[in-house]
Amino acid sequence: MSVRPLIGVSTYLEPGARWGVWELEAALLPAAYPRLVQRAGGLAAMLPPDSPEHAAAAVARLDGLVIAGGPDVDPSRYGGERSPRTGPPAPERDAWELALIGAALAGGVPLLGICRGMQLLNVALGGTLVQHLDGHAEVVGAFGGHPVKPVPGTLYAGIVPEELTVPTYHHQAVERLGERLVPSAYAADGTVEAVELPPGQGWVLGVQWHPEMGEDSRVMRALVRAAS
Repeated sequence: MSVRPLIGVSTYLEPGARWGVWELEAALLPAAYPRLVQRAGGLAAMLPPDSPEHAAAAVARLDGLVIAGGPDVDPSRYGGERSPRTGPPAPERDAWELALIGAALAGGVPLLGICRGMQLLNVALGGTLVQHLDGHAEVVGAFGGHPVKPVPGTLYAGIVPEELTVPTYHHQAVERLGERLVPSAYAADGTVEAVELPPGQGWVLGVQWHPEMGEDSRVMRALVRAAS
């Protein structure tokens, strides 16, 4: 039997999670993430926030990396003034995941950013974010959906060549693209929905939507293939 690649997935760090009789600080990850990794042929490993100095050692043990969705990136990370509509900061997560992204880029480890993960990838490479998009994430706690159109000739278009309706939940987006990043999918309103590095610069892709909440596993399967 072939060896399944090990895919690390970053996690939340929440102060008051509840299970059974317990209410404690917990590292959390919606089960849809590891299930998607498993369905795509990988082994999933949770990567809770840690000291950034340990990121390179963690990434060195992985075959692929997923930066998961979650809270808004602190605007101070890209030189922005906090908008009243920007959510509370998650400094431990920001620092850890930025270090994970840096280690993956430096080590050539295949990297997939999902929603916040795509936004953080953009910030890691010097880009900025729109802090609020009206009409997005309209129902709190419920995923919406809209079509995204691939840019021909990109890595993403090679994985999903057709326009696809995707599960979404976000209110922020890419503003100025990070260094070397190119857009590889757009929404109908012009919002950048996917970004990637050009050919020859490693397997690096960010998507604004949540593939773990849908039936289409092609993006994750492509990551697992690259990690193999």
